[in-house]
Amino acid sequence: MSMPFYVSPEQLMQDKAEYARKGIARGKSIVALEYDKGIVLVAENPSRLTKIGEIYDRIAFAGVGKFSEFDQLRKIGVRFADVRGYAYSREDVRAKALANAYSQAIGDVFTRELKPLEVEVIVAEVGDPRLAGHEENLMFRVTFDGSITDHRGYTSIGGAVEGLEAYLRDRYQLNLPLGDAIKLGRDALMSASNGSPIAPERLEVCTLDRERPGRKFRRVSAEELRAILG
Repeated sequence: MSMPFYVSPEQLMQDKAEYARKGIARGKSIVALEYDKGIVLVAENPSRLTKIGEIYDRIAFAGVGKFSEFDQLRKIGVRFADVRGYAYSREDVRAKALANAYSQAIGDVFTRELKPLEVEVIVAEVGDPRLAGHEENLMFRVTFDGSITDHRGYTSIGGAVEGLEAYLRDRYQLNLPLGDAIKLGRDALMSASNGSPIAPERLEVCTLDRERPGRKFRRVSAEELRAILG
C-alpha cells in the first residue's frame, strides 16, 4: 500500500499564493486616486472587456487578474447592493460592507479550494457631504487571499503594486484637478511598464463625481482623454 502524498499546510498556502500572484501579474495594473471632486480609477486596458464598473449610486469596482473571476465578483456585488438597498435604503449601501463580503468570499476560496481566485479588487465609494456619516471618500483593496486594507489618497492593484505605490507616494497631492489626477495615474502606469507610452485609446478611466446628480459613476471617453493627455 502506497503512502499518500503529504504537503504541509504552510507549503500549500505558499504554493496557492504564488499561483495567484503569477496569474494576477499577467494582467495590467489599476490605480485609484482621490481628486478634488471625488475618485478617479485609471487602468491600462487595450481590450474591449471592461475592468472598471459601477456597483451602486456612489460605489465603483475595479478588478485585475482573471477576467471571468473578477467579473463574476462584480456581478455578485451588484446583486448584493441591490438587495441591501431594497431591504433598507439606498444610503445603507456602503463600500465597507461590500468589501468585507468580497474579503470573506475570496478568503474562503483561498482557504478551502485547491485553486485560489487569481484576482485583486478595489471597491471605492465617493463621499457626499449631504449625507451624515458619508462625507469621506472610501477606498478598499482586497487581495487574492481575502486580505482587506483601506486607503486614503490613492491605491493600486495588479502585479506592479510596490512600484506604483512608491511612484504615487512621491508625487500625489491632495485636491488634484481631474485632469492632473488622470495624468498622474497614466504616468504611474507607464512607470510600471518601464516608461513605455500608453495611448489614450489603451486607457480605461472612470470617475465617481460627488457633484454629479443621481448616480455618481461616469466613464471618461477616449476623446476627452485625448484632450486631457494631449
